[in-house]
Amino acid sequence: MSVPVWMLLAFASWTILLLLTTIGTYRWSRILTGRVPIAEFRADHVVGEDWYKRSMRAHANCVENLPVFGAIVFALYVSELSGALIDALCVAVVIGRICQSLVHVSVPQTNAVVAVRFTFFFVQIISFIWLTILIVAQV
Repeated sequence: MSVPVWMLLAFASWTILLLLTTIGTYRWSRILTGRVPIAEFRADHVVGEDWYKRSMRAHANCVENLPVFGAIVFALYVSELSGALIDALCVAVVIGRICQSLVHVSVPQTNAVVAVRFTFFFVQIISFIWLTILIVAQV
């Protein structure tokens, strides 16, 4: 498998891991200990600790960006583009995503923390744009 495909798999795996270790752990620990009924967690009314609310948003960010990265990796695959720059940009996407998620979930949000989180997001966006330009320029 190519590095971009491996990075797509890593992105998807991170999305699942984030779900299980944050939202899943929070919910199931409360359900299984009888503190809340299983129907307590409604999508239209988020309640819970601040880190839990942030973890829901961090997971949603992953879900929102996974198809974008998937489309770019698919375009790389069908156009048979490869190389060190493409590999590095795909790795940057995954590292940026993991760092953004970790900052989002683990640190109370201040202006400085949000700026750091945005920087990791910006790395991903720049990588997406750069990869897209490489694809379009190749055809």
